[in-house]
Amino acid sequence: MTRILGIDPGSQRTGVGVIEVDGAGRLTHHFHAALMVAGEADFPARLKRIFDDLNAIIADYRPTECAVERVFMARNADSALKLGQARGAAICAAVSRGMAVHEYAATEVKQAVVGSGRGDKTQVQHMVGVLLGLKGPLQADAADALAIAVAHAHTRSSLERVGVARSAWRRR
Repeated sequence: MTRILGIDPGSQRTGVGVIEVDGAGRLTHHFHAALMVAGEADFPARLKRIFDDLNAIIADYRPTECAVERVFMARNADSALKLGQARGAAICAAVSRGMAVHEYAATEVKQAVVGSGRGDKTQVQHMVGVLLGLKGPLQADAADALAIAVAHAHTRSSLERVGVARSAWRRR
């Protein structure tokens, strides 16, 4: 059994999801939430909140691996910088707990969950619910975090079967 923490970083909301995958590839949902950090007094306080909240979730659910969405090119430079800083706070929380961090592009996540790298948010939310047996609507950021964890579970399983390290497989 491998427990995976999925993180969809954001400077206003950070999606978090924890799943478990067994040797047969069966997925089990453990936790999901959207960390609402926009209400903090200033931006450094948001980063601290992301770091602290993720540390608490890691302590509670004890994931062994972490998957995080890779930064994409944003239209607004200020937004891209803030997203990168939020992502850094999230990655530092995982690394400070001794976890390896695996990065996935949004298209890789959508391909793994929806079957197309161009799937929309509604499709991702629906398929995450189906794959994890969740009832009712999922908050978008939490669904994205669970999708990132599911993509990692599928990728690690496939690479283990063929005996290829992910670092050797990835195109850069």
